Amino acid sequence: MRRRVVAGNWKMHGSTATIERLLDALIQLRAPQVDVLLFPPIAYLSAVIERVRGSELAVGAQNIHAESSGAFTGEVAAEMVKDLGATHVLVGHSERRRWFGETDAIVAQKFSAALRAGLVPILCVGETSEQRDEGCAEQAVMMQLDAVIAAVGVTALRRAMIAYEPVWAIGTGRSATPVDAQSMHSAIRARIRALDAMVADGMPILYGGSITPANAAALFGGADVDGGLVGGASLNAEQFENICKAA
Repeated sequence: MRRRVVAGNWKMHGSTATIERLLDALIQLRAPQVDVLLFPPIAYLSAVIERVRGSELAVGAQNIHAESSGAFTGEVAAEMVKDLGATHVLVGHSERRRWFGETDAIVAQKFSAALRAGLVPILCVGETSEQRDEGCAEQAVMMQLDAVIAAVGVTALRRAMIAYEPVWAIGTGRSATPVDAQSMHSAIRARIRALDAMVADGMPILYGGSITPANAAALFGGADVDGGLVGGASLNAEQFENICKAA
């Protein structure tokens, strides 16, 4: 049976004081059979890792560079993140693709770098509102997925997760319906199953896109929806806990 996973992406939010208060509450969180992951801003990564040590929470990075070292001012290598004690990393988030020009090729390189360093990459895929309106949402998502499979091979996905995040539902208050989410998750799993059934059946696929306590249970009810990648609600301890319990 696949593990249920809920990941909180804090994006570029927080301060030492607000994060300490949030962690005070989250360390008490109990959600049996759910893996709870936190993705703080890189500036607070080390502090969060130390603060949650010994708890049931795991911590990951929001981004890494594709190279393990070099003259890349302002960047962070997967090996550095691993050295701090992080276990996971987001790869290809739609905001990285949109604002920082990350192509499918760059995302594939970062995915590979995460695996080399021993991190669990969470590959983010999703379509824009224009792509959905034009009827090519599934095609757009599969292109993003196929680029990574072509680079690392399908068996490498055994050490990874996928997060389906419809771009039009991120930070907008809009959310895919449970039917929409299940349909895309099913298509993603089918694509992988065509190459390796064991990988497909064991891989957690998360939904990301304006998840709230009110819609979490319905979204997570899909047979192929194994949890969520939560944005804004992960900054509120009570809301995040309720989403975890819904999973």
